[in-house]
Amino acid sequence: MDFFAINLLNGVALGSVLFLLACGLSLALGVMGILNLAHGALYMVGAYVGWTIAMQQGWNFWLAVLAGAVAGGLLGLIMERGFFRYLHGRLNEQVLLTFGFIYILTNLTQWIWGTIPKAPFTAPFLSTSFPIVGFTYPLGRIATIFIGVILAIGLWWLIEKTRAGAVIRSGMDDKEMATGLGINVGLVSTVVFSLGAFIAGAAGVLGANLFGVNLDLGLSVLLYALIVVVIGGMGSIQGALLGSMVIGIVDSFIKGLNPDIGYFSMYLIMIIILLIKPVGLLGKREI
Repeated sequence: MDFFAINLLNGVALGSVLFLLACGLSLALGVMGILNLAHGALYMVGAYVGWTIAMQQGWNFWLAVLAGAVAGGLLGLIMERGFFRYLHGRLNEQVLLTFGFIYILTNLTQWIWGTIPKAPFTAPFLSTSFPIVGFTYPLGRIATIFIGVILAIGLWWLIEKTRAGAVIRSGMDDKEMATGLGINVGLVSTVVFSLGAFIAGAAGVLGANLFGVNLDLGLSVLLYALIVVVIGGMGSIQGALLGSMVIGIVDSFIKGLNPDIGYFSMYLIMIIILLIKPVGLLGKREI
């Protein structure tokens, strides 16, 4: 029973971090048609900035989360305004450019922070364990689950229940019609991309207690995020949440039973879902 409960909580905690990472990637792909492979590198930069604020400077952990989010958001804004707005619909150029950004950001991070991985960290008051029936569980991971749930509800409300969300959905469904109605699709794309990068930077700090802080994050978390987007469906907040939870829970249970086949299980799930529904569980149209 403890094995089931612990791995379920671990899976939901991992799914919460993956949702924070994947929702921005999914929205950018849905609204702008931009496959931003550097999204994981924004997560990595946010993690390092947060580590500097929280561990080196000894400042408040939530200030570190904000700093990581701002770092990710500013980098995302620079990338979108300087490069991505010229590459709509040009997939080959997007892939080459964003892979280049992965190496640029990784090398800049190495130059600033060095090659030694940083230890996982969280807020001091979250470093304790929370008693649950029969066992204790890290309070930091419970907080990660709570934050993921709150953000998922907030993003769902923003996209589905507000005028701003209607504008975003219109740009996702039909850019030409939205432009004809006087909507500034370019501004919408910039805001969505920067918001996704902002959340990815914050996720890097919040996820540091799960993944740690190291130079491999740019590619390792990207694989998770891409699988989540493919499974959940492009441009769907609900799809990103569902895909994140599926991958997080399955990955946790499989690695609890046999760590060597954890990655294999994710790809197997992705293949099965694509065979059944090629646009993803909650996707509306093909990429």
